[in-house]
Order: sequence, then structure tokens, then C-alpha cells
Amino acid sequence: MAFASLRRLAFAAILSAAALTAHGALAAAAAPEPDRTVDMATVLKPGTLPELSIGDAAGLPMIEYGSLTCPHCAAFSREVLPELKKDYIDTGKVRYIFREFSRNPLDVAAFVLARCVGDDKALAAIELLFSEQDKWAFVDKPLEPLIAAMRPTGLSHDQAMACLKDQSKVDAVAAIGKRANDEIKLTGTPTFVIDGKVYGGELSMDQLRAIIDPLVKK
Repeated sequence: MAFASLRRLAFAAILSAAALTAHGALAAAAAPEPDRTVDMATVLKPGTLPELSIGDAAGLPMIEYGSLTCPHCAAFSREVLPELKKDYIDTGKVRYIFREFSRNPLDVAAFVLARCVGDDKALAAIELLFSEQDKWAFVDKPLEPLIAAMRPTGLSHDQAMACLKDQSKVDAVAAIGKRANDEIKLTGTPTFVIDGKVYGGELSMDQLRAIIDPLVKK
């Protein structure tokens, strides 16, 4: 009898563990609640600078507002964006748009330098700066390390210094952040806008799948 009771208890424990695992899987697959909703058509209107985007123009628009001195934004760029590209952007399901949100003067300088290599190359430059973030963003004198981080783009030191003096470009980059504050009440980075819903904070790939999959054609 004691042996049979132990078997029943063990079986019940296995069932409970399986139920907890299934519940955890379901929870992981659930889409996060948005912080607020906005008018997507308004948010998608052209801004002060050409849009930095990749993917089919007919794909589901997904906007990321990011800061180049934000560690969570850098983590998203390194760890999540490659998978998002492979599964959703390269397949034409999603049009990914990156918008510069400057939290400080160093962000402005970094974004201006990224724009100076050409609007068509700026997104690649931003990804490069994210990958090198620890070398320039958190040091006492960041300007020279920032310019050094841009060298693989072909931007020389003299070109970089001249670019940073382009007040029209500085103002245009700053205007993107002001617009984000006005339109979506952005409070931190990264912030994502998908289908008129605003999600603050870094999103995992599982969370993005849960948000995107119901909105795109399989």
C-alpha cells in the first residue's frame, strides 16, 4: 500500500510539473500589454530626415525609437534584431523603421555621425555603434572613441568634426526626439510602435512573435 501511495504521489508531482511547464510556455507566448495606443497613420508621416528602414514597403510597419547610449537598445540590436530580420523583415512580413531618440548630447553627436555617412548607410552605422557601445558611450572623454568607432564606415576624423558642426543636421536629429515626445509620449528607450500600440522597454523575440504573428499573413 505504501509503495502504491508513493507511485500515486510521484505521478501527481509529474502531472503538476507538466502543468506548470505548459503554463509557463503559454505565458511566454502571450503578447505584452501595450502602454498606450496612438494613431499609426500620424506616427508614420515623414519627418525631418529620411526614414531609416529595411524590409518590404508593404510589410507591417514596426517602429523602434532607440538611443545609442542605451544598453537595452544595444542588447536588442545584438540579440533580437538579427532574428527579427531573418524571420520577418527578410521575408517581407515586416518593415522595420528605426528612429533616433537622443537622451543626451552624446546621442545627438553619434546619430549625426551615423547620418553623415549617408542616409542609406546610417542604419548600418547605428548597428556598428551599438556593437561598439562599451568602447565610446561610457567613457570620460567619449568624442575621440566615438569617432574611432565610426572609422569602419570610411568617415575620417576631419569629416566627422566637420559633420558635428552641421547645425541643420543636429537640429533635424533633435527634432525626431521632440516629435516622439509629442506623438507617442515616449518615456524611455527602446520604445516600439506596432499597429498603433506603444510598447516601452526591450522586447524579446517571443514577445515580438506574439505581437506580430496575428497581424501578418502566414
